[in-house]
Amino acid sequence: MPQETTLLHCYNRGCGKKFDPNDNKEGDCVHHPGQPIFHDAYKGWSCCNKKCIDFTEFLNIKGCTKSSHSNIKPPEPEKSVDKSKSNEVIEVKPLVNGAGLERPPFDTPQIILKPNVSSTLLEQIKGLTSIVSNTISETKVQIGQSCKNNSCKATYNGPTSDDEVCSHHPGTPVFHEGMKYWSCCQKKTTDFSTFLEQPGCTQGKHMWISINSNKKVKCRMDWHQTGTLVVVSVYAKKYQPDRSTIKLNPIRLTVDLYFIEENSRYNLDLELRGVVDVTQSNVNMLPTKVEIKLKKAEPGSWAKLDFPRANIEQPEEDSQNDENISAKVEAVDLSDL
Repeated sequence: MPQETTLLHCYNRGCGKKFDPNDNKEGDCVHHPGQPIFHDAYKGWSCCNKKCIDFTEFLNIKGCTKSSHSNIKPPEPEKSVDKSKSNEVIEVKPLVNGAGLERPPFDTPQIILKPNVSSTLLEQIKGLTSIVSNTISETKVQIGQSCKNNSCKATYNGPTSDDEVCSHHPGTPVFHEGMKYWSCCQKKTTDFSTFLEQPGCTQGKHMWISINSNKKVKCRMDWHQTGTLVVVSVYAKKYQPDRSTIKLNPIRLTVDLYFIEENSRYNLDLELRGVVDVTQSNVNMLPTKVEIKLKKAEPGSWAKLDFPRANIEQPEEDSQNDENISAKVEAVDLSDL
């Protein structure tokens, strides 16, 4: 076996292995002969069509070409510099968000953004999802048992009930200053009976066995901006994409993430400083974070991400007035909230 000191480092892109120069056969090295490409959110190689969003996935893209190892560094691409305008004076003007842009109402209906889900994330949670599914399947569902999703009135009548569409509220109930509404859709009312009868804003599958996912978890969030984009990052791991939602209207962003392992949720509700173009915004769900790219409705600079909002939790002094709520809420299975 060759000594460690005799091994050389292979500089072929995508290989990075050490090799014995005296035992270096054709086909030993699998690498990328092209250049790395970073465009918008995608990362890939010029020599093949393999693209991804996550940087870790990019580093793990297997090479597309076989050859022998090489200890010679490949030449860097030449950078062309245009010196014809070297004496040109560039006037820099600050970008200011247009004060004349009309802000729509805060409660404008939101659109659920369809996420680009990383295959690495799906692989990461595969085992955890199976554990939750097996736990539910091992519990026998009784005929007549009600669906545990908020506001769904369906009952279990046999295996065919599993194929029905479940209309429910994935968010939590909010009681504030006499108003009653769901955090996921903001249809407000002062009447409790009307609140209980509000149809669900999301369609999915029935949940006959309660998994009590109302425990809250904290996640770190930060943001940065360019002249045309605002990028909001929520740092999270092992969350379930199909039970998480990102909603947006031109001035409001809401995030609801479900964490399988902790059986808990993370909620974020922001009133944005500027106006965004919902149709040009997108979401990437990655193994370590949720990345939300908001397209500014007009170029400019935001002084801050959002406006401070009053606490929407139920005030302590109002809790005694609503002592009888839990009994009524049982009709929609909100007793655990």
